[in-house]
Amino acid sequence: MRVNVDLNRCQAYAQCAFLAPDVFRLHGEEALLYQPDVEESRRGDVLRAAAACPVQAILVEAPRGEAR
Repeated sequence: MRVNVDLNRCQAYAQCAFLAPDVFRLHGEEALLYQPDVEESRRGDVLRAAAACPVQAILVEAPRGEAR
């Protein structure tokens, strides 16, 4: 699965880092680092992290061939 974060929109609330720390983490106080390619087994955590983002900066793309 592919994850994309709009870093211009991200305000570093870090809700994603609490819910999926192996995918998202803060570097310093304001810079978000994340893994763009995530194993499908992590989908639940990543979707919860995206839903928890107060500014909706996280987009989770479905794998190719999968209907949304």
